[in-house]
Order: sequence, then structure tokens, then C-alpha cells
Amino acid sequence: MSLGREEEVEIRRPPRFMPGERVRATRHIKNDGTYPGREIGENLVRKGDEGYVRDIGTFLQQFFIYAVEWVDRGTVVGMRARELMSLDNAEAPCSAESNTNEGTAR
Repeated sequence: MSLGREEEVEIRRPPRFMPGERVRATRHIKNDGTYPGREIGENLVRKGDEGYVRDIGTFLQQFFIYAVEWVDRGTVVGMRARELMSLDNAEAPCSAESNTNEGTAR
């Protein structure tokens, strides 16, 4: 039985973001009915908003959910890694690139 497009189990790897890390939303996030006190379809986060990761949880023993505090909005919203980008850490080169010159003197 296939899970369709969501076959990857994220929690087999370390979390992409850590508590305290500054992040930016990469897409608009609307209330899907799981955010209390807001109408379904109401914007919770706008693309480009900046916030801080407060906590990390999991969903369905498959995905990391990052509790992000959006200071300007005064809210905390659960976000997936694909909806965020780090403002604190630049992307590290892939391991193949970083190991190619390891151990060689120049």
C-alpha cells in the first residue's frame, strides 16, 4: 500500500530546523480548520513573514512539525519544513562536495 506523494519519512533524519532558529515562510498558510479561533481559509502566515522556531513535534510518526512563533502576528503556527527556510544557517554543501578535497594538501 502506497502513501502516494508523501512516501518519505522525515523523522528518520535529524530535524532541519532547531528551536531558536530564525526562519522565513516560503508560502502562504491558511487555516485548514485546525487553528482555533480563526475561520477556515483565513490567512495565518504570509509568504516572507519571519519568525522563530519554538518547538519541534511530529505528525503521524512521519513528519516534523515546527511550532513557529510569528512575532509580528503574535501567533504560533505549526509548519512543515517545506514551508520554511532558515535565516540563520546557510545551506551546507552536500557531503560529496565537502569530502572531495578532504585529506589533500595544497
